[in-house]
Amino acid sequence: MPATRGYAARPHLICQFVGPARRQSKARVIAGQDGHMEVQGFADGRFGPVRQCFAEILAVQPGTGAAFAAWCGGRLVVDLWGGYADSGRRRRWEAGSVVQPYSVSKPFAAVCALRLVEAGRLDLDAPVQRYWPGFLAPATVRQVLSHQAGVVMLDRPVPTEAFYDWDRLCALLAAQQPAWPPGTAHGESALFYGHLVGELVRRVDGRSVGRFLREEICGPAGLDFAFGLSPSLQARAVDLTGLDDAFRAGNAAGRPALYRLAVANPPGAQDAAVVNSAAWRAAEIPAVNGHGTAAAVAGFYHALATGSLLSPGMLAEAVTPQCAGPDRVFGHDNAWGLGFGISDDGYGMGGLGGSYGGTSTSGGYTVGFVTGSVGRFDRVDRLESALRECLGLAPISSG
Repeated sequence: MPATRGYAARPHLICQFVGPARRQSKARVIAGQDGHMEVQGFADGRFGPVRQCFAEILAVQPGTGAAFAAWCGGRLVVDLWGGYADSGRRRRWEAGSVVQPYSVSKPFAAVCALRLVEAGRLDLDAPVQRYWPGFLAPATVRQVLSHQAGVVMLDRPVPTEAFYDWDRLCALLAAQQPAWPPGTAHGESALFYGHLVGELVRRVDGRSVGRFLREEICGPAGLDFAFGLSPSLQARAVDLTGLDDAFRAGNAAGRPALYRLAVANPPGAQDAAVVNSAAWRAAEIPAVNGHGTAAAVAGFYHALATGSLLSPGMLAEAVTPQCAGPDRVFGHDNAWGLGFGISDDGYGMGGLGGSYGGTSTSGGYTVGFVTGSVGRFDRVDRLESALRECLGLAPISSG
């Protein structure tokens, strides 16, 4: 069954597993050169082929570099990174380099709301209006979390600067008529999912979703992933490269008309000058602009699978399909849980440009791949297939 990858479907399994939820604090540096790019980090002995696969991918990254991590058997068994961190190729990708993986960010926002559901402070089947008076769409919290609410676009053109004004954008979303009656269809709210979920978190808890994530989720779990970067975090941020006209045209090809409306207003989310700017990185745009390491993404799914972030019952509900079929925004068939894309083998989320995080329930592992050079999902498919081969599992299907 195809697995949802945010801006694109990844046609294969996505994933779960068991063990303690704490990543290793330091990675070993592997000496030597692979092609013209140095691979750093580590891969446990049996996972040598994963390192070799990563080296091959890194050698042909056209712009900035990448990172890949995996947990298996209760341990972080792979944590690799390399390449450049800036578009001018003067700064190396390091262990603490953080990159924007686009829609890989969405489950991080969803888990903040699910924590409030667990605490009895947010009711999945209550109307959004209970917590957000004036929200026009007659949607439930569950429908917002599972992309069924229909608030996927804005009728009125707004400037890029709207991304940097949380209250302004939330007011526009509250006044927006849904693109379909909530609950009758589904489609990824590509740009606005994080504001819809995050405003519910803010109205119930009082903290922004970025602060809640830092204080309740990522901080306690030791995960290097954040919404709204401080100056010190911005110093570690990787530039996104390859966001040109050809890339944007390729993403739009064959999509429904609603796609262009859903991803281009406000403009700038696929513009390197915007997404690499200090203003963008400092803002909380939780549908797309989380920044983190591959180890944090893999560690997030490991912590979910081991019960460190959500109770087993809450996780089970979150990764149960709430809807399935054609996505009104992206056009392909997919299935949504409460913030996660669901497949026969597990759950996860991909993002524009090829980043991915997820859990394989049958494979017993979690993975995270983040890339500065935007492209397709063939890179993470190759890496995950190499990991699976080391585990004696069949490779990822390409179709």
